[in-house]
Amino acid sequence: MAVLIASDLAKDMAGEPLLRGVSFKLERRERLTIAGRNGAGKTTLLRMLSGETSIDGGELVLSKGVRVALHDQRPPRERDISLREYVLSGCREPLELEEELGRLETAMAAGDEAALNRYSDVYARFEAAGGYGWRERARSVVHGLGFADPDLDRALKTFSGGQLTRASLARALAAQPDLLLLDEPTNHLDIESLEWLEETLLALDAAVILVAHDRWFLETVGTAVLELEAGRARFFNGSWHNWRREQAAREMALGKAIEKQEAEIARMERFIERFRYKASKARQAQSRVKKLDKIERITRDPKDGRALAFSFKPPERSGRVIFELDDGRLEVGSHPPKVLLADAELWLERGEHVSLVGPNGTGKTTLLEALTGGRELDGGKLRSGHNVKVGYLSQHTEELGAGGARTVLEACQKRTGLSPNQARALLGRFLFSGEEAEKPLDGLSGGERRRLSLAVLVSSGANVLILDEPTNHLDLESREALEDALRSFQGSLLLVTHDRALLDAVGTRTVAIEDQTLNSYVGGWQEYARLREERKARGESPTSADPTRAAPKAKAAKPAGEKPKAKAGAVNGDGARKQPAGPSKNRQREQARLERAVETAEATLAALEDELADPRAWATKYESGKSTARHTAAKRAVEDAYAALEAFEASAPA
Repeated sequence: MAVLIASDLAKDMAGEPLLRGVSFKLERRERLTIAGRNGAGKTTLLRMLSGETSIDGGELVLSKGVRVALHDQRPPRERDISLREYVLSGCREPLELEEELGRLETAMAAGDEAALNRYSDVYARFEAAGGYGWRERARSVVHGLGFADPDLDRALKTFSGGQLTRASLARALAAQPDLLLLDEPTNHLDIESLEWLEETLLALDAAVILVAHDRWFLETVGTAVLELEAGRARFFNGSWHNWRREQAAREMALGKAIEKQEAEIARMERFIERFRYKASKARQAQSRVKKLDKIERITRDPKDGRALAFSFKPPERSGRVIFELDDGRLEVGSHPPKVLLADAELWLERGEHVSLVGPNGTGKTTLLEALTGGRELDGGKLRSGHNVKVGYLSQHTEELGAGGARTVLEACQKRTGLSPNQARALLGRFLFSGEEAEKPLDGLSGGERRRLSLAVLVSSGANVLILDEPTNHLDLESREALEDALRSFQGSLLLVTHDRALLDAVGTRTVAIEDQTLNSYVGGWQEYARLREERKARGESPTSADPTRAAPKAKAAKPAGEKPKAKAGAVNGDGARKQPAGPSKNRQREQARLERAVETAEATLAALEDELADPRAWATKYESGKSTARHTAAKRAVEDAYAALEAFEASAPA
């Protein structure tokens, strides 16, 4: 039976129609992604489905006993409770059943036979809701979203806005609902948490409806798409990628239909104009006038013409070296300070497009602030090259209000030095036309603030771009416009983002923060992702340093992967070599460890090959690429394990 059936749902906002004709059906393990421009009603629809917002028309039917959980972008109201209390408060059913079992156990101890009969029924329901392991499962969700055990007892008021958003997501997932509604669940997640969330949703025995702008996430998770456009809804059964392809074909067909109709209308108008006053043709001309009046014009949504499209001008030439950081050290806090980076090296050359990656809290934003002069290093030296002009896009766009700017136009003028007319022309390219240029800064949405920051950046003429989460709050079309602009940018780029599609499209080298230092990897995101899969296959942390894979600085003493020469062995004072007495206990233990590593790697490969026998692992280009990378990594882990064992055995004393 379907978890949810929506039939012809309608919603009005401020007396105007927002949604009409929204119809779809969803069963367990189906995951529906809602697509549409900002303001199309995606969040409103989620709140309608959760019961938080009224439905003005149509019918919504949920199967009996369905548990619904909604995660949206509103922070928790109660801030004095701990993270543990907040997350567990979403698990209402197991909490209530556990309390009921406690009361029944007390009653049974007092000899109440009725309590004994009821206990088995309540216990069966408790087991169905997760049993006594439900708290541990909730704790694993919290860990998967990047929180540590000490965070569980911290009050919510001590967390940042991004952490509170992740706490809301943890609460919704921990509730184990039958219908899970997610509004921008990928916001504020690092790449490790994103991948964990993908795996969790794929394994979830629930119906899922979600709104997101992360293209790889949508492609991995979605099984169907609900498109909202001009107040109407269109259901597409298939992956997000296939929907985009179908949408493009539909747009092309619509364009041809509009052109054909416009040509027919023009032909009829010419005939009417030419023969309207000729007696012999007057009747035919009048017939065409009536036919023209009855034609239903094919039109596009007016918002379709408001697409973000921009590019960066060819920048001035800089020196070959943009930045060179030696022995860099960064710390935050005090008593004692937390070390983010120690003995770190970083270099950026003219024309390079470098991605900076690492889990949340490892110091990516702090490093960018040091490179742009926003803070001092706590150790080491930073050198900048000749004629380097930096354009910095911060994560939270705080710089827009500098100089007392109150409106979009004022902020643009103060940050660019343009005249009012020039500023308006620039803002128009970033969808601030007419009165929108007079909007107050305080009233801008996150997406509008980001577009304004991009307008300022494009006007700066910088030859080095340093971007911190530039896709935050941008819709899909704007993300793709930014991707196109960055790919064609001829200057240098240092990019921090959790949008893997952008990393894959733009980056040509990856710098990862690992073990409080910086490691450089030749190649873009796909190559680095493959190395991370290899580490996982070997049972290692994907974010730990792997010096044999890193591409060291040109002046480094040793090439990557070079190992120190083994000692030939101990000798007596007269030059005669000692004869070994036999393998030591340490050597025996190491041999056993290496043999176990071989067995583990082979078992992992066998399990993965069973998993990849499922056709769904190869259903799309993205899934095929991911499956190939995982299989290659697992095979390489087996080869590496055997090589390590053989090298160890070959090093045995003669």
